[in-house]
Amino acid sequence: MDNKYTIDMLKEIVGKFCDDRDWSQFHNPKDLAIGISTEAGELLDLFRFKNEEQINKIMNGEKREQVADELVDILYFVLRFAQMNDIDLTTELKRKVALNELKYPIEKAKGCSEKYKDLK
Repeated sequence: MDNKYTIDMLKEIVGKFCDDRDWSQFHNPKDLAIGISTEAGELLDLFRFKNEEQINKIMNGEKREQVADELVDILYFVLRFAQMNDIDLTTELKRKVALNELKYPIEKAKGCSEKYKDLK
């Protein structure tokens, strides 16, 4: 697989994979949300309580593939959730970025990690 795939193409790949296995019956919004959360937790576990040196070893060593696996598992569930619930991720991402541009104006948010309500 190359990097020329669109989000819709990836949703089709995930959909076919699941349809071939008759998994739609298990993919209601609740179960897919649990899948996203579970996989995100597994990604978090790789980094929990690690210092910067340990994180660098993870990202540049043998656990990098495990990080990629967990990240792709999250993407899989996000794509499947969108596919099963007719959510256009491209449109929704553009909409959300536009909202965040208003919440986090460059002049207040640049280089700052504060929550929007705490920006000065």
